[in-house]
Amino acid sequence: MGNYFSKKGGGGGGEKEKETVTKLRRRIENPYVFTRTSSMFFDEDGDLAHEFYTEQRVEVKAGVVRWVMRKVSSAHLTPQVKSLPLILNKTGGDFWYGIIGKKHVGPDYVYPFPFSYTEEHYDLDQVGRNITRMKEIVSEFFTLAKSKGKPFFLYIGIHDPHRGADQAQMQEYGQFLERWGDGSPGMGLIPDWTPTNYSPEDVKVPYFLPDTNATRSDLAALYRTISRYDQGIGIFMQLLEDFGYDENTLVFLTSDNGIPFPNAKTNLYDPGMGEPLFISNPLAKQRWNTTTQAMSSHTDMVPTVLDWFDLPVPSYTVNGHKVVLHGTSLLPVTVKEPTTGYDKAFSSHNLHAATMYYPMRVLRNKQYKLIHNLNYKMPYPMAQDIYFSPSFRDIVNRSIAGESLPWFKTLEEYYYRDQWELFDLEKDPQELDNLAYDPTYDSILKPMQEELYLWQKDTNDIWRCGPSGVLVYEADDSCYPLDNDT
Repeated sequence: MGNYFSKKGGGGGGEKEKETVTKLRRRIENPYVFTRTSSMFFDEDGDLAHEFYTEQRVEVKAGVVRWVMRKVSSAHLTPQVKSLPLILNKTGGDFWYGIIGKKHVGPDYVYPFPFSYTEEHYDLDQVGRNITRMKEIVSEFFTLAKSKGKPFFLYIGIHDPHRGADQAQMQEYGQFLERWGDGSPGMGLIPDWTPTNYSPEDVKVPYFLPDTNATRSDLAALYRTISRYDQGIGIFMQLLEDFGYDENTLVFLTSDNGIPFPNAKTNLYDPGMGEPLFISNPLAKQRWNTTTQAMSSHTDMVPTVLDWFDLPVPSYTVNGHKVVLHGTSLLPVTVKEPTTGYDKAFSSHNLHAATMYYPMRVLRNKQYKLIHNLNYKMPYPMAQDIYFSPSFRDIVNRSIAGESLPWFKTLEEYYYRDQWELFDLEKDPQELDNLAYDPTYDSILKPMQEELYLWQKDTNDIWRCGPSGVLVYEADDSCYPLDNDT
């Protein structure tokens, strides 16, 4: 996933869509925001930003009752939300901006991209994985940017290294579509991709996965796909230089979740919560090829872009609440290493899909991480792409058969988690030793719990009273005890 922001110059929703958003606002009036793995997102002041939900009804036919579920909306924002492209749109035509690849949000009147090649109108693999086709589209965007002579914002949502869309596609092209476009019989050809092959015997298995043949083969396929992603990034950066934008364009390279393996994607352990983030600031080359110890989150992206463009943070309300950006611009970090601030990050997860509900809230600083598992009495649910992965199927099959499993935890430990998890990341980077119930760490635990709760309250998190209490807005916006043994 890449974002390009040039310092210097060189479609709308219909009535049905608006009606759907209106119904959305009636369904949920108080929201929250952060991780993209969540199916509900809320703005910085806690109001509904967008929701992925299903409509469920009962049909009775021939005396048989069955539940019918259908997808109604995917990541639709309330009309009041000022997204980044909407902010650029309101500058009076001063910016040229576009999106290529995976979009995953809507509607268009909240995300108005005048230049758009996404899954809404094109095959996602063609505009998100085919780096030759993407090269042509990026070149088209830069050509138009030149002709317009305006600063630009370009978002490239690369679909690699996501697993395939369904079992049939993965069976034909590989788990990560690692054979798609490699030139072998029936696979088609992506001319700009020279696949890099990895032997399962030679791959390095990260600590959070079991070292098995299934995992090694799965990783080898992932790394082959990453070679397509990596070569695509190189192509796009070369285009930036070819069009003369390399000396005045801020570049982000990041991702939205951990790799689609157990203990990573949809989890808020470090393999799932820790995302890659590269920033190239052409006005601060002294910091190129260096690593920062500053902590950040994706909530810092919008403030950084606004800072780069010298644009003010918009002042507006949603459902009567003033919207406040909780992120911080990262531009100062690209100039010099900070001596204060940038020392903590909050994160959250509600659900990956309607049937994969497992809300978590996290506070992480440079030494400790606190995880609050609100539904800790239920087993941890599995996203479908991970459930059907060779790595996870091997874990399940070995566990059922009672065979040895060279993993750092058991399947039962993965499914069932403590309500509170506290880890000393300096001493325990693999997050294995939960200190939350060790009285000697109360002086660490209690202040972090309080800080996490205050953050939830500040962001109007409707889950802040769970699981032991219920939030009563009509009374005094306080938590009332449920006496439910949590």
